[in-house]
Amino acid sequence: MPPRTVTTARQRRLGTELRKMREAAGYNAREAAAILGIDHTKISQVETARFGVSADRVRTLAGAYKCDDQAYVEALVAMATDRTRGWWEEYRGVLSAGFLDVTELEHNSAYLRTYQIVHVPGIVQTEAYARAVFEFGFPRLSGRDMEIMLDHRSQRARVLERAELSGYTALIHETALRMRFGGREVTQRQLDHLLEISEHPKVTVRVIPFDSDGVAGSGQAVLYAGGPVPQLDTVHLDSAHGPTFLDADAQLRSYRQLLSAMEKRALGVKKSRDLIRESAHQL
Repeated sequence: MPPRTVTTARQRRLGTELRKMREAAGYNAREAAAILGIDHTKISQVETARFGVSADRVRTLAGAYKCDDQAYVEALVAMATDRTRGWWEEYRGVLSAGFLDVTELEHNSAYLRTYQIVHVPGIVQTEAYARAVFEFGFPRLSGRDMEIMLDHRSQRARVLERAELSGYTALIHETALRMRFGGREVTQRQLDHLLEISEHPKVTVRVIPFDSDGVAGSGQAVLYAGGPVPQLDTVHLDSAHGPTFLDADAQLRSYRQLLSAMEKRALGVKKSRDLIRESAHQL
């Protein structure tokens, strides 16, 4: 089987976890290769996701590495054997790989938590509001590229209907409610939509008001995606240069603390809805 020419963030994460497991056990690549009876160069290719790995080999390596966390091992096996072609794959070669990696991350998450300051989260944006947000990007999108971006963004809301998703929590700073992307009417419709979707059984929307006691992590847009086991959680940071994915234990712990701090500063669900409604009326 030839090496992959395109790798996804999920495939790369599997390779990273196998490397972490190997290093924690004190094995080098040559020793790991001997366990499987393969050339030592193949181990690095598996760990960089250039080649896939079978379920049996994942379990063999985990056993040799003395990893006794069966839930973690079986989660890695599920990643190794997943051949699902997600709906986002129809955009490959059209949108940047980063957009597709974020969508795949959302799709495979057990739960999602996000913290947004400047605009409402992408998953709950109306088409007109999303268009206005994209119009602030540079270089400017062509008409065709804009329509593709909008179509992709609207389909991301599918994740809320997945049975495997236990919940979606959006912590939104009051700044985002006051920003007039697309003007007064577009923003009002967006806030009305936010109120409507906040009634979804899996969605929790809480607002951090201007008068909250400080804002930790100011300036960051954060998505925390819960994995099937805590070791497979992922943080996605959005930027003008594309997505950044973090998965080191210390990084995950830091962002869990950040989100917990933001939750303490946020209004309750009812008061958040009241503030969203008030913001819409005041536009």
